[in-house]
Amino acid sequence: MFVEQNVPLQAHNSFGIVAKARELVRLRSSEDVRALLADPARAAVPKFILGGGSNIVLTGDVKPLVIKVEIPGIRVVDDGTRATVIEAGAGENWHGLVRWTLDHGFAGLENLALIPGSVGASPVQNIGAYGVELQDRFESLDAIDLATGREFTLTAAQCAFGYRDSVFKHAPAKEGDLGLSGRALIVRVRFRLPKPWKPVLGYLDLERKMHECGVHEPTPRQIFDWICAIRQAKLPDPAVLGNAGSFFKNPTVTPDQCTDIIAREPNIVYYPMPDGSVKLAAGWLIDACGWKGKSVGQAGVYDKQALVLVNRGGATGGEVVTLARAIQTSVYERFGIRLEPEPVVV
Repeated sequence: MFVEQNVPLQAHNSFGIVAKARELVRLRSSEDVRALLADPARAAVPKFILGGGSNIVLTGDVKPLVIKVEIPGIRVVDDGTRATVIEAGAGENWHGLVRWTLDHGFAGLENLALIPGSVGASPVQNIGAYGVELQDRFESLDAIDLATGREFTLTAAQCAFGYRDSVFKHAPAKEGDLGLSGRALIVRVRFRLPKPWKPVLGYLDLERKMHECGVHEPTPRQIFDWICAIRQAKLPDPAVLGNAGSFFKNPTVTPDQCTDIIAREPNIVYYPMPDGSVKLAAGWLIDACGWKGKSVGQAGVYDKQALVLVNRGGATGGEVVTLARAIQTSVYERFGIRLEPEPVVV
């Protein structure tokens, strides 16, 4: 366990917003977590868990104790005939894990390539892209209760995964509820990669890549390379232009609501879902309201993808929040749809 005071957080949040942590502790093992909780000076103070910093908007200095999870390690837990189970420490870089699995001959995570953030944050957000969500490849995780110090394991059902949602994003509404926001610190995550491998190719961008390359039965590595290329063409590199990736969730509506919107906006982009609902492309809604390329202060809407808000240089968290709220108002006034942000405002 390593403790630092007055730590600049600009390098620890992908938006590149200037802020400080009054105190930051780096944890590299379960033993470090237990040592922290056994420390009488820090056990009872408010805490903020920081993973890869790719899904937060800092609006000022962080007063709670910042826990930087840096638990390393990747290993094969089981390589059976029906699936391979991979375990990774919560501090591992997510894209690095995806690359590691392919380098070692294990397919199944390639559609989730180049998503920023850490392994430990991936179940919190139930990350997803190009037809695959984390819950589709999830086996279980180990976490430590920050209130009691007890280590426990959760299955997919116990994580209550939803669209960009999980039990880790909700506080308990009443005594006995399972909400684990701010209470559980994830230390390890296990992924189940099914055998035989089957490609997931249902997205238009991937269909275009197959047509361009003349490849109709791509390998996992080809899908990985295609998705990296697609994301790099659409999304700015946080190291160059600060951002948190997709800022808003794609909203879902009923088929009747979608039909009503299509009657008014025939070019709207939408995706029928297996449960009968319809998912609308939030980026298209924002672009239709004229926000692409616009700014509030130094916070702006990326000129190549309206779903991404960016730091044009020196943006504050307040400017990002103001821009996001203005976009939400525009979309609601035109379409009657409320956009929900993905990042957590701190």
